[in-house]
Amino acid sequence: MEPRAVRYSRTFFYLRALLLLILFAAVILFLALQTLTPAAWVGLLAALLAAYLIVVGLSPLLTSHTLTQSRLILRQGWYFRAVVPFGDVESIGPYDGALKYGLRLSLAKRILFVVGSAQNLVAVRLREPRRLPQILFMRAEEVVFDVDNRDAFLAEVEERHAMPEPLPARKIPLLPVRR
Repeated sequence: MEPRAVRYSRTFFYLRALLLLILFAAVILFLALQTLTPAAWVGLLAALLAAYLIVVGLSPLLTSHTLTQSRLILRQGWYFRAVVPFGDVESIGPYDGALKYGLRLSLAKRILFVVGSAQNLVAVRLREPRRLPQILFMRAEEVVFDVDNRDAFLAEVEERHAMPEPLPARKIPLLPVRR
């Protein structure tokens, strides 16, 4: 079975990109109108703000989660990627608890939120807490993320979980070199 891209809601990221664009334009305009600010500084700040806008504001619009036969790959932009093998998963199901938008870690409950919408939330409970470099190597016991169609996603997870494990790649023994 081939990998399947699983889209998530983009509403939060559209709004965030628009607000960042407005804020950055206001800062650049303010600095450009100042008589004491060198043009090179304004240009450098504009380039840094544009790079930040692309990575944090626009890159989540270009990525999606991926579901394979043996693992779930969660993405949020170019700054977050987590591969969760199904062997490390205790349970997968709907999530209806408290919510935090974006990429956030609830330290008290050790729940990692990879969320762009309040609808169609799915929770993946891990067998053991896992350290992730994107959240400063803090431990997460559960990962909450959103998908476009939760019921279809959970049905597909069940279908893939019911499939037999793929056969491991057969190693071909190396023959001795004859001289």
